[in-house]
Amino acid sequence: MADPYATLGVSRTASEKDIKSAYRKLAKELHPDTNRDNPAAADRFGKVTQAYDLLSDKDRRAQFDRGEIDGDGNPTHPFGGGGFGGGGFGGGAGGGYRSQQGGFRAEDFQGFGGGEADLGDIFEGLFGGGARGGGGSPFGRRSPPPPQKGADINYRLRVPFTDAATRADQRITLSDGKTIDLKLPAGVEDGTQMRLKGKGQQGPGGAGDGLVTISVDSHKFYERVGDDVRLDLPISVDEAVKGAKVKVPTVDGPVMLTVKPGLSGGTVMRLKGKGFSKKAGGRGDQLVTLRITLPDDLDSLTEALGDWTDPGNPRASLGV
Repeated sequence: MADPYATLGVSRTASEKDIKSAYRKLAKELHPDTNRDNPAAADRFGKVTQAYDLLSDKDRRAQFDRGEIDGDGNPTHPFGGGGFGGGGFGGGAGGGYRSQQGGFRAEDFQGFGGGEADLGDIFEGLFGGGARGGGGSPFGRRSPPPPQKGADINYRLRVPFTDAATRADQRITLSDGKTIDLKLPAGVEDGTQMRLKGKGQQGPGGAGDGLVTISVDSHKFYERVGDDVRLDLPISVDEAVKGAKVKVPTVDGPVMLTVKPGLSGGTVMRLKGKGFSKKAGGRGDQLVTLRITLPDDLDSLTEALGDWTDPGNPRASLGV
């Protein structure tokens, strides 16, 4: 079992920021994608990830610092210490037994025919047999604990905005260097976790799991609002006045949108089913907000308008 602090190269007093910084540096250096011909790097990458998994969890880190779990996250005293109230029996001089709690000693049971009493016989009389032979215990038979599985391994997967919206398959490289394709779940969002059965560390009871945390990238012109996608769409003055068919980008690819004559800037138009998938099924919508833009060359527009002015008050709704 390795010391997770030593694995990450940090001190036991390291802050969360120091631990995260050390992990990122090592993960970048050891990631299997950049070490395809170096199996040792992939193995160390798994150990570094496991160490970070333990130390980034405040409760598990505290347990490790107190000596309650080892570097693999397993209990250091799975049976709660020695038997018989924690005292146990140790060998004494002359083959006798002693209790660390100051209990009975072999010499306290003399006088039965001039020799020392057989503690096995005493236990047999007290607890109804089974202390000698047959593999029984005077305190009842205890089944051995099931073998433990190996530790889980944490992964972080960055997903492009449009891939998350359309649930496009994503490829991830595991700590052993193998790659697998993942199908994103419905309703995926930033922070969603996926469990990969049997893709963790090997252990006596089988392999642990891989835990994949999704990080959805932001987009340069889309914005997610719940299950919907928002987009500001620039249109020209003549398109707003006369109406037009304009091309609109969506997460599924461009579509044509009809802008009716006379639509004001700020008008919101809805494209059904062009948003993110919903956990309950179906998809959200894309909400397109029209933004009227003026041309770079205002002289031609000024000339076209001539002396015309708008007789209405566009700020009447504001009470001014």
